[in-house]
Amino acid sequence: MAESKPGLRKPVFTKVEQLRPGTGGHTLTVKVVSAKMVLQKGRADGPQGRQMKIAEFDLMQEGTTVILRNAKIDMFKGSMRLAVDKWGRVEITEPADFTVKEDNNLSLIEYELVNIVEE
Repeated sequence: MAESKPGLRKPVFTKVEQLRPGTGGHTLTVKVVSAKMVLQKGRADGPQGRQMKIAEFDLMQEGTTVILRNAKIDMFKGSMRLAVDKWGRVEITEPADFTVKEDNNLSLIEYELVNIVEE
């Protein structure tokens, strides 16, 4: 009996305006508007004083178009932060022909965690 491999699914691209807190598995094509170091800390007990960076990637230069695969939304101080961890992928791609809606900055929206008690 011959085994057949299931075909790879085509990615479903998400638009930035569709992102919501606590969601994941997003594939997006985005343009880098700005990039900066967010946090850098070292572990003294790690090998060779290993540095851990929480930042945008070095390959993300202003104006670059990238595809983020399996990205997730992390919450940091009440704001959404788009993250790509070890299960995701960042790919530089050809310049996209869309305009960034800078007035729709979802990082500026502050969310509050509300507990709902069901009776």
